[in-house]
Amino acid sequence: MTVLSPDEIRDVNTRYHDVAAAGYDAKWGIDFGEVGQRQVVSKVAKVFTPAVLSQGFGRALEIGAGTGYFSLNLKQAGVIDELVCTDISPGMVEVLNANAGRLGLGAVSATRADAESLPFADASFDLVLGHAVLHHLPDLHRSFSEFHRVLRPGGRILFAGEPSRVGDRIAQVPKRTAGVLGPIWRRAVGAPPPPPQSDPDPDHVHDHSLEAFVDIHAFMPQDLSRMARRAGFSAVTVRGEELLANWFGWFNRVLETHADPAQVPMLWRQYAFHGYLALQRVDRVALEPRLPPWLFYNLLLSAQRPDA
Repeated sequence: MTVLSPDEIRDVNTRYHDVAAAGYDAKWGIDFGEVGQRQVVSKVAKVFTPAVLSQGFGRALEIGAGTGYFSLNLKQAGVIDELVCTDISPGMVEVLNANAGRLGLGAVSATRADAESLPFADASFDLVLGHAVLHHLPDLHRSFSEFHRVLRPGGRILFAGEPSRVGDRIAQVPKRTAGVLGPIWRRAVGAPPPPPQSDPDPDHVHDHSLEAFVDIHAFMPQDLSRMARRAGFSAVTVRGEELLANWFGWFNRVLETHADPAQVPMLWRQYAFHGYLALQRVDRVALEPRLPPWLFYNLLLSAQRPDA
């Protein structure tokens, strides 16, 4: 296995996410309507009390914001007043700005920045948040120190979508199963195989192949708790998210890689979409409150900077 230096990890993440930015929302089914807002608000509601949610957050900073799925939906839902977004990828920042403009959120500030060296003054934000970003960062201790530094006393952090080490291993089972059944599924739904990928820029073809190198961490819950406490945070909680929904989602996603995405039947798309949402509800209501966090595919971290 190739071991990259911290600078190489930053470079790989920048290059890969630059070329992935244009098709990122379509690839991952990112929604900025009612469904997307319900999804992100439900994540926040798992760790913050109704009183905290009703009060909202005056000024928030998203780390590794990508195309804006997490924070733009929270701003639309009224959870965030003033929003600043950062990403190491200029391509992602460009798409995020376009999404914010299309949604009528013109007050959003988006800029390229490294999570380990944030260009903001001390005590500048009420909330620092991120979705599926910590596992990309080479120096997590330095990053958590920066999150603490830019938060006002009493401010909070919230990071969702972080891969659980055990949950990720369990998820390999539906992925491998779907890989075997994919050709059979494709013929059953009557879809042609995927067209060959092409890109006029050979450098872009190479950068697309970097996807295997951008994820550098998977966590046990205690890993995230330890890093937050070491940086000076209190009231640290780590929850697990998505078990059945994850197995179902990955199984279907791997099946779909065997077909031309434009030719996958709409009936199948509706089944996969609504089935995933239904199993998310089962996870949230029946499983997440009862099972240990390490069993789930994603981990959700929250903590607070002490007042004094």
